[in-house]
Amino acid sequence: MIRAGRLKYAQTMADLAAQLGVPLGTFRNKKLHTQEGHPAPISSPTSRALLWDSEQTKAFHAGKPAPALPEVDDDEDLLDRHEAAAELGVSPASWNKYKSDPKLSEHVVLVPAGEGGTEHWPRHIVRKFKASRPGRGAGGGRRAGSGDMIPRDEILPRIAELLDDNPAITLTEAAETLGIAKFPTAQAGLAQVRGRRIADLVEAQPRLTPQQAAERLGYPTVTHRGAVAIAEAELRTRQARPYLQQVADALAEAGVAEPVQVEVRKLADEHLAAALALTAGQPSPALVWDERYGWRTATSRRHPIGKDTASAPEGEGIRYLGSSIRPKPAELLEALADGRKGSKRPKAFSS
Repeated sequence: MIRAGRLKYAQTMADLAAQLGVPLGTFRNKKLHTQEGHPAPISSPTSRALLWDSEQTKAFHAGKPAPALPEVDDDEDLLDRHEAAAELGVSPASWNKYKSDPKLSEHVVLVPAGEGGTEHWPRHIVRKFKASRPGRGAGGGRRAGSGDMIPRDEILPRIAELLDDNPAITLTEAAETLGIAKFPTAQAGLAQVRGRRIADLVEAQPRLTPQQAAERLGYPTVTHRGAVAIAEAELRTRQARPYLQQVADALAEAGVAEPVQVEVRKLADEHLAAALALTAGQPSPALVWDERYGWRTATSRRHPIGKDTASAPEGEGIRYLGSSIRPKPAELLEALADGRKGSKRPKAFSS
């Protein structure tokens, strides 16, 4: 979070790179922000756009002790979506639904300021919204004891611990041990963690198939189908992410996109997609990459990927860019800038 009164010190990864006089891509590739002793981000660990306190980073690079940040919560602290969701007692996905309420949307703070900044909300605004929510008792929400007994962000780490002790743990055992609902919480969590571990093993031993990895890890046969599907999508995600991040960094350095950690989404039909918000003044609000069709422009910045359909999106404002599924950043930049390039429909690519 951004502690009260410290908004002016919040800096992005692009700011950090500029502070050191190195390109953003170089900074990210060398992971200069992870060197020993470097101040930790002030944003949530799971935030797509990391933020730091510039007083701390300047002191670190000057070889001086980084000043300590306030530790006591203040009503004027600025919370990102993960922290706001935790304050409200809901998941980040639920927060995405609540944040459009005028009681919250009128008080949103973008960091850095302007289009493309990461949304934050003052702590006192989130608390006031929580107190006004309809429901049974103060703060609304579910009846005591009716929901999961541990915070959502702790569920997957706790499930991982259970699988460490017993790879064949049942759905019922996991739910009862953790005090969470069998469906969908425990079921989805077990499949997710098992799928990631299958992907880890396949990466370490490429000769294994995901099915063989599931067997070697000792997972019950009844769990294989769901976990293997997640593993296959995870492996494709890991293979695509370096390329997508390279494009994102190149577009950010060219000033046409916001600097972000790319988030790869799995669509309902198991295909992967990712979106990049473009800066003001660009010919489109955003770009979307789909592993079936490659890159295209999008007509919405807020929901660039759009509805999950079996066919390629077409219509006003949509152009398919590039000569392949994964064109080089320079080719993509050229096609984006030239409205004559691209096509209204996706090309048929062999891979």
